Amino acid sequence: MDPRQPDAPSPESAILDLAAELARRDDLPDERWLLRFIRARNAGVRESGKHLKKRKLLPYFLAVEEREPNHWAQAGINGELRERLVRLLRAKPRRTASGVATVTVICKPWPCAGRCRYCPCDMRMPKSYLANEPACQRAEQAFFDPYLQVSGRIATLHAMGHPVDKVELIVLGGTWDDYPLPWRRWFVARLFEALNDGCGAAAQSERQRLRDLYRERGFSAVGERRAEECAGVQAPVATGELSYNAAWKRLYGTDSRWRALAEEHRAGWDRVEAAHRANEDAACRCVGLSLETRPDAVSEQSLYAMRWLGATKIQLGVQSLDGDRLFASDRAADAGCVAAAFALARRFGFKIHAHMMANLPGATPAGDKADFARLVDDMRFRPDEVKLYPCALIAGTALERDWKAGLWKPYTREQLLDIMASDVAVCPPYLRISRMIRDFSAGDVVAGNREANLRQAVEERLAAEGRPVAEIRQREIAGAEQDPDALSLEVFAYATAATQERFLSWQTPDGHIAGFCRLSLPNQGDVAMIRELHVYGRVSELGQVQPGAQHRGLGRALVEEACAQAAREVFSAIDVISAVGTRPYYRKLGFCDTGLYQRRPLP
Repeated sequence: MDPRQPDAPSPESAILDLAAELARRDDLPDERWLLRFIRARNAGVRESGKHLKKRKLLPYFLAVEEREPNHWAQAGINGELRERLVRLLRAKPRRTASGVATVTVICKPWPCAGRCRYCPCDMRMPKSYLANEPACQRAEQAFFDPYLQVSGRIATLHAMGHPVDKVELIVLGGTWDDYPLPWRRWFVARLFEALNDGCGAAAQSERQRLRDLYRERGFSAVGERRAEECAGVQAPVATGELSYNAAWKRLYGTDSRWRALAEEHRAGWDRVEAAHRANEDAACRCVGLSLETRPDAVSEQSLYAMRWLGATKIQLGVQSLDGDRLFASDRAADAGCVAAAFALARRFGFKIHAHMMANLPGATPAGDKADFARLVDDMRFRPDEVKLYPCALIAGTALERDWKAGLWKPYTREQLLDIMASDVAVCPPYLRISRMIRDFSAGDVVAGNREANLRQAVEERLAAEGRPVAEIRQREIAGAEQDPDALSLEVFAYATAATQERFLSWQTPDGHIAGFCRLSLPNQGDVAMIRELHVYGRVSELGQVQPGAQHRGLGRALVEEACAQAAREVFSAIDVISAVGTRPYYRKLGFCDTGLYQRRPLP
């Protein structure tokens, strides 16, 4: 060994030096500063395998802390200094900047009652999803098991330095109500049981047990092998000779392994309720549960079941309100069906998340703009959140055959930017656009948008044109520090077909949002409803006061203002559609458990 060759840098010494640097300064260095620090440590070390790496520093810090709880405190790293160090080392801080750690899980492949022409039919996945999508890859590697998906994801987020004590669960894949109710109860119970076990040794042991169990039964988590298993039916599905449902029956419906799982994966309401009770004071609490369905599948019975499962938000595949466009796409739900689904969902207090698509068969740029304007202007609709994305042509769909026949063509980039910018510009202040693209890989898209940063391009277009934007996502404070005394309470009132809605928000002087509350005042009845309460800022660990907007009383103040406004409108009580993990919070604010909701009498 060359005596002049520097020793490999030590993560221990690097962390101690970083902590010393943070103790000397008032600000938090940025990512570029940290990378320069690491490069300086690696200078002269020829073997790249011995280099200090940013992604390994935080896992090392947390592992030492778990093994020796007093190790870093004895070195002078505790309290605020520890929090600043973790923030500096945290990977992908945007993941929890909106106030919660989001975990997406995918349901198993299952027959779908829809037959939309643009919908992908990947037999490895539930209908409309592709194996190359990130969440789908994680689901396949976890055998579509809900416990493995949630437990593995929160373990990864925890290792990246993200607090996981407040988790929003988003369940995607097919149509939720198409799955058997006993399976739906089992699936949700296992989601909560994974949260209840947290990130400790018990969760790690259960993950290993489950992986061993699936492998022993002959299931594979390897994408290539799954593709081979599905190859026999995938080809005729791609040519239109075989429907997704018929292929599913051949592939899964007659497979003794999948049928055995279907018999085992059943649960009653008692198991769901037990998992809920345990989650109320668990280390990882569920602060939101979103389920995905079609407008034509919505009924009082389905919404009642969703609420008992703990759901707080419903994602509805609207796609368009134009009858001709829907007919050309083989969509079953028309505008009247969508309006009925919205009215029912709002009556139950759910946050409504609509999916809209531009460039469907038969669409024009002008028609797409009018379609979205109708969604946000018409009192029968007016959702709280929207996924807005262009139709992409995926191989093996009926739309591909239309494209080859010259019956459909994708918009140009300029047309797309014009449509999307127009849609964002007409968004009211209470609406949040959560996504502008699907997570399809560029290789899966035969024709249409492949631009992963389409949203950024739209925002740049709006900024260049000087067009004001009221949409929530562009006004979130994210992880920025805020002075609570500089915030003002703003109220935006609007009407729907069955309610008077009020969007209460804490805003900075420049119009950014630090938190909001959705208050719903029904036209009939004397009980108001809080449909959503959200305070932005980096996720703070429960019971700890940390920088950012959370844990500064902003949420409590919004609740009190909502109660005061409902009382002035002569409502006798107010309900909140609380998530399971937020029940204790609302009890402290005077709400009592009442059936599907928590209720507080009004003076």
